[in-house]
Amino acid sequence: MEENKEAEENELRKDLDEETLFVVSQTFKALGDPTRIRILHLLFNKEYSVNEIAETLHLRQSTVSHQLRFLKNLRLVKYRRAGTTLFYSHDDEHVMNMLKQTLDHACHH
Repeated sequence: MEENKEAEENELRKDLDEETLFVVSQTFKALGDPTRIRILHLLFNKEYSVNEIAETLHLRQSTVSHQLRFLKNLRLVKYRRAGTTLFYSHDDEHVMNMLKQTLDHACHH
């Protein structure tokens, strides 16, 4: 039993190439910003336009657009176009689950 666990850990360490490390560190960077956490939290259950996000979170539209661009580049959010309006939603169940677990942890003290 112990040998299997050690083999799995060795396999995990071996697979951490530079690209993987970069993606993981950028994901944590994304989750390290309060504004991005608020935006992702808002997108848990439904999609929102940039204006709706800005109004709901009391942020400037330019701030929201900047943060959404950062999140989109990491493939944490996606959008669909309806006319001239972009509607954003989350795009990574793994990260959303991690965010939910972290929020649960923070609220469970």
